Amino acid sequence: MDQITVIVLGGAPNGPSPEPALQRLSELGPGINIRHVDKAGDIGPDLADARVLFQWAGNREELKRVLAGAPKLEWIHGRYAGLDAILCPELIESPVPLTNGRGSFSQSLGEWVMCGALYFAKDLPRMLRAKTEHRWINFDVLELSTQTMGIVGHGDIGRAIARRARAFGMKVLALRRDVSPRPGDEDIDQVFANADLHSMLPLCDYVVAAAPLTPQTRHMLSTSEFALMKPTAIVMNVGRGPVIDEAAIIEALRAKQIRGAALDVFEVEPLPAESPLWDMDNVLISYHTADHTKDWLNDAVNLFLEQFALWRNGQPLKNVVDKRAGY
Repeated sequence: MDQITVIVLGGAPNGPSPEPALQRLSELGPGINIRHVDKAGDIGPDLADARVLFQWAGNREELKRVLAGAPKLEWIHGRYAGLDAILCPELIESPVPLTNGRGSFSQSLGEWVMCGALYFAKDLPRMLRAKTEHRWINFDVLELSTQTMGIVGHGDIGRAIARRARAFGMKVLALRRDVSPRPGDEDIDQVFANADLHSMLPLCDYVVAAAPLTPQTRHMLSTSEFALMKPTAIVMNVGRGPVIDEAAIIEALRAKQIRGAALDVFEVEPLPAESPLWDMDNVLISYHTADHTKDWLNDAVNLFLEQFALWRNGQPLKNVVDKRAGY
């Protein structure tokens, strides 16, 4: 049997030793030539024989170089669920199938959304201030079971959020491109088409952005959308930073158009030190760490190992991406 060459792009940023989690790729077994490289130019003659690309890190320019020099490539797997950093015309037009990391991080993101909801429902900032000041205070808090959560982007992350919100007794609304029935709808009270975003927003106490970044979703939540929300609404983002217009949400927070925000992702990362968001007492920031569980890199490798077994046995791959849609 011919040897199978697997290129791991971006897995060795500091030299030939790969990210520790990637050492588990030895579990692929004999007959697999694994090349860990930081840049496509480092691959050398193995590139011409590469049949699999594991895009661990890197950008679209490096991916384009791999595509140009790997005529035998049969499958590309991206570590992340979001693909905006690597999608390019060359990849979209290529017949090589692309899969992503959808599902690897959804559970932790779903938990973080509930953390953000509880943070504001129980007014934890007020509790922490009082503790710092040694003040005993009594005040009313909200029950999540009386609240409505609207999920903008009801994919795998959105379904993980909905399942947890339903467990808290919340009313759950979901926005997605295709409103036809699908698994996960048992946790949803009502599904809205993307075109009906403005109808859903006024109904929500919590609005969660969980959408991928595409030309259609960039700044999907902006000035006109914040104007439609309840003044008590909390906006959260666990999808991609630019889905929310950052300048617009800063203005909405300053003007008290909305009560607060819980943000894990941002338009520019790291969040610039001069951003007003740092000093707003009605904003919870988590530094793009909501999916960084203790085993998150191992989880990403586990998914690739499972996918590789399917590919090698000629079985259908999971998480095949619609490259034109962007997810």
